[in-house]
Amino acid sequence: MHVFVTGGSGLTGPTVVAELVAAGHKVTGLARSDASAARLEGLGATAHRGSLEDLDSLRAGAEAADGVLHMAFGGDFADPEDLIRRDRTAIEALGGALTGSGKPFVSTSGTLVMPVGRVSGEQDAPDPASIAAFRIPGEQACLDSAARGVRASLVRLAPTVHGPGDYGFVPMLVAAARKTGTSAYIGTGANRWPAVHRADAARLFRLALESAPAGSVLHGAAEGGVAFRSIAETIGRMLGLPTASLAPEEAAEHFGNPFMARVFGIDAPVSSDGTRQLLGWTPTHPTLLEDLEHGDYFTPSAA
Repeated sequence: MHVFVTGGSGLTGPTVVAELVAAGHKVTGLARSDASAARLEGLGATAHRGSLEDLDSLRAGAEAADGVLHMAFGGDFADPEDLIRRDRTAIEALGGALTGSGKPFVSTSGTLVMPVGRVSGEQDAPDPASIAAFRIPGEQACLDSAARGVRASLVRLAPTVHGPGDYGFVPMLVAAARKTGTSAYIGTGANRWPAVHRADAARLFRLALESAPAGSVLHGAAEGGVAFRSIAETIGRMLGLPTASLAPEEAAEHFGNPFMARVFGIDAPVSSDGTRQLLGWTPTHPTLLEDLEHGDYFTPSAA
């Protein structure tokens, strides 16, 4: 299959591109810079110059391919309406280019769109009041294309996609612990975080492209809910620092800003049982706590 990929030169993207190439697929990746193009070409893909706002380029990439994988997401988080517009219009352009073709179109969201405080499955509705509600219009735009003859599916990734070179939420926790001298959690720390190793996420994206039925919603969570206190305690042990509970009003100062304090206090467990049954997806790579123990989160380059 010839797959057009957006976001292939980001954090998770290169592992996905490598997974697709290793499985025998031809990959063309959207590149907005020389550095992105070089990274894609180093993985065995072909670079297609453009950006998420260059809708003609997106359509051309999709029309020339046998399937599309959309992972790119970006914009100014201080302007959520523009963020939503950019995401939705890019997805509509990609899906529109595939109308009536029966070709696969896999788009990406996150499990933080789901209701908090309970385990949510793939068929549960996202919460318009969720902290990641800005992803919901893009989700709907992807799934709407299934009614127009596109084999569209949606992958919601866990908030923590861990593995070598991670620069997401976990490194933020490590940096806050180093800066303050304490590895902290909020309240009891019983709030739960889904997690998935990057290599397991890459395999899920490949399986979705190859066989997910139209309209499928998939949860990329190898672990449905890791207790936040366990994450903080592991970080503390690895750094030789104490672990402590924070009151909610203390969290913003410790974690650097009020938004991150909200994020790290969310109880957001999910189930991926439906995904595993539908696609035969079986995560095999290290868990989040194993990765903290044995990965590169505490090497000098990760500081």
